[in-house]
Amino acid sequence: MYQKCLSCAESIKNIIGNFKPEIAVVLGSGLGGFADKIDAKFAVDYADIPGFPVSTVKGHSGRFIFGFYGNIPIAIAQGRVHIYEGYTPTESTMPIRVLKLLGAETVILTNAAGGISNQLNPGDMMLICDHISLFTDSPLIGANIDEFGTRFPDMSEVYDKKLQRIALSVAEKCGISLKKGVYVQIKGPQYETPAEIGVLGILGADAVGMSTVIEAIAAVHAGMRVCGISAITNMAAGKTKSPLSHKDVIESSKKTENDFCRLIDGIIKNI
Repeated sequence: MYQKCLSCAESIKNIIGNFKPEIAVVLGSGLGGFADKIDAKFAVDYADIPGFPVSTVKGHSGRFIFGFYGNIPIAIAQGRVHIYEGYTPTESTMPIRVLKLLGAETVILTNAAGGISNQLNPGDMMLICDHISLFTDSPLIGANIDEFGTRFPDMSEVYDKKLQRIALSVAEKCGISLKKGVYVQIKGPQYETPAEIGVLGILGADAVGMSTVIEAIAAVHAGMRVCGISAITNMAAGKTKSPLSHKDVIESSKKTENDFCRLIDGIIKNI
């Protein structure tokens, strides 16, 4: 896997040359518009990188964009790949590891999520302060990739405390409601049942989605600083009488896009 990631990184370097991103941002469902805010220098479709996993989900463009945000060199992963598309956790986290090999030391992981906590409402944003990974296999299963990190990485602070303080400060200055909570990843692609949401709530989860946790694990393993933000696009199953649909998730995330972009803008400028 290390050689595969290295090969993908080299393929990208053939396009971007000596460009070295300091910060990477992974954009979730319906949140890809932030990529339009940067001074883009290069765009690389996942499909054009030999051996790289390709996104198949609507709302995920499936490409890297490299450029500058102000004077900060940045990489945008406009869309991600998921376990439910048929990829293993190790394959699903290849983009994170490749971004690390390209030079990124900090990653901002974003997603569209369902609200479990009664303190959350559609349209809210939630700063991920911790996660629950019990319902997905770890991307670290198998032979350890020593080039990235240790066999048994510590996960007591996955989401960097300093980055959390920056995010909360930016939100306060911008008048954005940013709540804190615990995020849980499930495999999908089906949405959860009301009974499953009840169990997840008892375990301490505030929001649920189908990504991010395994990416955060891979990033910490590789020594990256992680910030996680969920756009709460809907209440989870059983919280309302409305059925869930991916179309509604995309449409809801578009409504929060302005605040989302302002929040990411401030975080990047204050890192």
